[in-house]
Amino acid sequence: MESIQTKSSNRRVRKGDGTKQIFALVSMVGFAGSAIFGIVNLFGSGLSSQHQQKQAAATVSQESLLAAQERGYVTVLQREPQNQTALEGLANVRLEMNNRVGAIDPLEKLVKLHPDRADYKVLLGQAKGKK
Repeated sequence: MESIQTKSSNRRVRKGDGTKQIFALVSMVGFAGSAIFGIVNLFGSGLSSQHQQKQAAATVSQESLLAAQERGYVTVLQREPQNQTALEGLANVRLEMNNRVGAIDPLEKLVKLHPDRADYKVLLGQAKGKK
């Protein structure tokens, strides 16, 4: 009788050990999976934020470049109010900055100075909102 009880108790121990091993294995796989997911998510968000920062810096530098060009053309026009190159540059910069109202004045001066230039008239019409 003792041998029968010993065998059955050994089976119970083995069954319990197998269940514990499976549970431990499933727990480790779950932990490892969640850790890997977290690490991948961390690096992914870091890369996308760096990309967004670079885009923002490029936008700021483009805007500051246009603003500097505008100031330069205004400075030239203070000395030479009829300078064709400065008037064209100022109008183009302001149009690029989506400042259509600001582009009207230099374009009107260009049309007065060069009434034969159809491109100035077209740009003036576009700046005023006419097609």
